[in-house]
Amino acid sequence: MVKENLTNVRATIPEGVTLVAVSKFHPVEALQEAYDAGQRIFGESRENEFKVKVAALPNDIEWHFIGHLQTNKVKYIAPYVSLIQSIDSERLLDEVERQAVRFESERMARFGNTCIDVLLQLHVAQEETKSGFTPDEVLSLLESVNVSERWPHVRLRGVMGMASFVDDADQWRREFRQIKACHQALLDGPLNKQGISSEQFNILSFGMSDDYKVAIEEGSNMVRIGTSIFGHREY
Repeated sequence: MVKENLTNVRATIPEGVTLVAVSKFHPVEALQEAYDAGQRIFGESRENEFKVKVAALPNDIEWHFIGHLQTNKVKYIAPYVSLIQSIDSERLLDEVERQAVRFESERMARFGNTCIDVLLQLHVAQEETKSGFTPDEVLSLLESVNVSERWPHVRLRGVMGMASFVDDADQWRREFRQIKACHQALLDGPLNKQGISSEQFNILSFGMSDDYKVAIEEGSNMVRIGTSIFGHREY
């Protein structure tokens, strides 16, 4: 079933859009089936589950951490993670920098470099429970710091966000447009001043199982899809 679902989802995703298979709460066997069908990028959100799956599955998987990340948990994922999508505070960026330095040798062996790639999580949805910077907050932060000096082992790659959990495509569009506009404002403003171009800061990660087709129409180039591939979560 996973292979069939994955094939169906891929058929709806245009060239140039990266598919992250959201595998959190699903067993290793389900991930292996997706891997055997050609999927190589998986998204996890709990550090304990993340470590188990890294150990159990092939080494060429690209692991993304997509859930809320506590600072005291960064050390558990730092040696293995390809991309942290959920950077939602200055304090978390500081900790990722510290752990990137701590695990330099492990990351060099695994990835050939010591930097940890991250996305800045934006909060544009109506739900207060969602994490992330507001667009004003992230613009203010990057205006106030020199990225390469403050976080030399962290590489800003783009932005991530989620639309409100509503059945309203027009609202999804409005919120996705806010994410895209903030991405452009960062490129035009503080990042441009610091020499960080669109060649590096080029990921717009928004869109999930229910809304990813709208997200792609609104400029997303990375979608995070779980239920449509793996079915409902197994807690």
